[in-house]
Order: sequence, then structure tokens, then C-alpha cells
Amino acid sequence: MHPHFPNDHGDGQVGGPFHRHKWIHKLLGGGKVADVLLWKDRNLSAGVLLGATLIWYLFEVVEYNIIPLLCQIAILTMLVIFIWSNAAPLLNISPPRIPEVIISEHSFRQIAETIHYKLAHTVAALYDIACGKDLKKFLLVIMSLLILSEIGSSYSFTSLLYLVFLCAHTLPALYQRYETEVDRLAARGSEDIKRFYKRIDSNLLNKIPRGPVKTKVN
Repeated sequence: MHPHFPNDHGDGQVGGPFHRHKWIHKLLGGGKVADVLLWKDRNLSAGVLLGATLIWYLFEVVEYNIIPLLCQIAILTMLVIFIWSNAAPLLNISPPRIPEVIISEHSFRQIAETIHYKLAHTVAALYDIACGKDLKKFLLVIMSLLILSEIGSSYSFTSLLYLVFLCAHTLPALYQRYETEVDRLAARGSEDIKRFYKRIDSNLLNKIPRGPVKTKVN
């Protein structure tokens, strides 16, 4: 069963801020992931942010390699288990138990289906935009990709991933808290972009020669 995503922003705003918060929660996929991104459990969200920051620090600042780091973590874990298991009878404590299932099959399948659904939806949307049906969206996507290309050339892949995670981990919660101010600024920026596009459309795009539009004959 594919996850449900709202088709229109306006549908999630009916009924006031409560319904808008539910729309944001559904947009993020719902469940535990959305709770973490919206900081429903501050301790868990802070722990996830701290873990991601630590990983970024090890790979980007300390310049650790993934294979030595995994090996050292495995060695440390095995040493802790060895000492704990052998000291358990002497200290009259229970030996360590490793959970048989770290992630359930249902959760893994749900994550895979969500990623597949979003990937297919994104590819289909990019294909429709690339066909040139909406010139405004086409130019906006081209400009966004150029900006993303410049950002990617200025940062390493690890820093870029951490930056994306940081935005995903903080921006939804900040928007939910200051949504009125953000919506006001977004509306003002949207009007500015529309005026800018109208100037480009009247001064440049309308002067581009185009072939006659062919109509389909049934």
C-alpha cells in the first residue's frame, strides 16, 4: 500500500493551525520519522541531531575513513561484550543480550515503499517539466539545479549530506512554530517572482519564435 500524500496545500489548511500541523506531519511521511523531524520528542530529536553531527565531524573534520571506523566500532563492541559476558557470573548480573531484530520487516518494507513512491513521483514530475508544458516551472527547475550545482561544487559530499539533513531536521519544526510569519514572507516573495517572470516573459520569452501548435485530430 502506497503512503498517502496530500495533493494540494490548501486541503491541509482547512480548519486552522491544527489541520495545518497534521498536513505537515503527513507531508513528512507520518509515523516516527515525522515525529523526529517535528521535534515531538525533544530528547530523541536532539539525539539524532547529535549523532549526525558526530558522524559529520568524524568524516569531514577528523577525516576518518568509513572502513577503519566501522572496524574500530566493531572491535570496541566486541570487547565490551567480552568483558560483560565474562564478568556477569562474578558480579551476579545478566549477560548482554543482542536483539534478534534491529528493524522489523514491516518497517523496512514501509521505508522502501516510501522511498520508491517518492522517487517515482519525482522522476515523473521532472519528466513532465522537461517536456516544456509549463515554461515557468521549467526555468525555475533549471535555475534551482544550477544553484544546487554551485553549492555541490563548493562543499564536499559529506558536508552536503549533513547540510540537507540539518535543513530537514530543523526547517519543518521552525515552520510549524512560525508558520504565519513564513507564509507572509513566502506570499510576498511569490508576488515578487511573479512580477519578475512577467517582465522576462514580456521582454524576452514572447519574442522567441515558436512553431505552430498542432492539434490532434480524433
